[in-house]
Amino acid sequence: MPELARGELIGLADAVVGEAETGEELEVYAAWSRSTTVRAYEGAVEAFTSAESFGVGVRVIRGHRQGFAHATVRDVPSLLDVLAEARDNARFSEPDEHHVLARPDGVAPASLDLWHDEVATTPESEKIDLAIELVGEVRGADPRVTSVRQASYGDSMGEAAVCSTTGIRSWSRGTYCYLSASALAADADETQVGSAAHTGRVPASLDLSQVGADAASRATRLLGATKPESARLSIVLEPRLSAALLGVLSGTLTGQAVQRGRSPFADRMGDMIASPMLSVADDPTDARSIGANQFDGEGLACRRNTLIENGVLTGFLHDAASASRARTASTASAVRGYRSTPTAGAQAMVVRPGAGDTAGLVSHVPDGLLVTSMAGLHSGVNPVSGDFSVGADGIRIRGGELAEPVREITLASTVQRMLLDIDAVGADLEWLPSGTGGVTLVVRDTAMSGH
Repeated sequence: MPELARGELIGLADAVVGEAETGEELEVYAAWSRSTTVRAYEGAVEAFTSAESFGVGVRVIRGHRQGFAHATVRDVPSLLDVLAEARDNARFSEPDEHHVLARPDGVAPASLDLWHDEVATTPESEKIDLAIELVGEVRGADPRVTSVRQASYGDSMGEAAVCSTTGIRSWSRGTYCYLSASALAADADETQVGSAAHTGRVPASLDLSQVGADAASRATRLLGATKPESARLSIVLEPRLSAALLGVLSGTLTGQAVQRGRSPFADRMGDMIASPMLSVADDPTDARSIGANQFDGEGLACRRNTLIENGVLTGFLHDAASASRARTASTASAVRGYRSTPTAGAQAMVVRPGAGDTAGLVSHVPDGLLVTSMAGLHSGVNPVSGDFSVGADGIRIRGGELAEPVREITLASTVQRMLLDIDAVGADLEWLPSGTGGVTLVVRDTAMSGH
């Protein structure tokens, strides 16, 4: 596929919107991306993938009926055929007064430096070298690392445009890259696996030694793990695990989740739903997150949306449709691709940092568990009831010090209870490959099932 000319997406979207008929509202979303993935194994390239994607989605609303169609064509005559298909689909859809398009709300886009040419100009050979060098970093970090199950470099660049008959005309672009590794450590007949990752905007910002050391450490620290006795204790969640928990929480704090009866916080606006220590926002204006963007999927300027302030539920995330149903304003939280209509979702969830880091917070826990991994987090949380039950591994904490590693345990609580039981919030903010910013969290009185 030929390289996109600057302004091509917005030009295509403008051209289709210009074909709107009297009595209809029309929105065009166009997106392009290119990605590279290198996977190395034992000092050689195991897989190299370079992929490109382009597509246009067209949404038509007439008489409260919505139609949508999409295609991968990039010439105006073909896109007019897509428009005709969207119109046909609208004729057969059920009317809904909340089928609406976003309208400009006067919020100016944040000035964000999200695009870096280095992602495109860095030679493929250097990207391959990064993945191969990562294998060496993992192996060299600890003699107990017997193999590197996975060492990868990846990057992506993309741009998107949204134009509509309601006055939306937005264009944004960005790049990111990452390293990830998975180490296998062995001691006698026992093996353990540990993984780590690092993200950035340019390849030069990626820290090979950090990823290698983290992956090795996460594998070796669980060697000798046994199944513990069941107990109720405090758990310490490292930033990457609190970020995963935030990802689950974010799904319960959208307008659609509330309106579909899939949130335990539906009727809790203004209530204390968490510890006063906890404040959470969705902030796609923070360029440190790879989820950062200037515009949402409906072309509104992204903004920081505080969801929990000092433990109090202060907001939900809305796109235009869920905002219409709730009789409120969109929070510019529409997420989408060109193949679908938008929905409300988090883009860059982040916890307001407190004080201390993992080691410091562990030192104040008399009896607890440093959680090192959680399995099946998303499937282990009921979005309606908030029931929380996941498999986990970790390291016991005794008298404020790390003790023996443990495995094959189950942690059980509810999301609601865990939020209220937060005892400490760390200052060690870490941005994860999901785009979420996590800190160390200490949660008291959690059930740990062993044997």
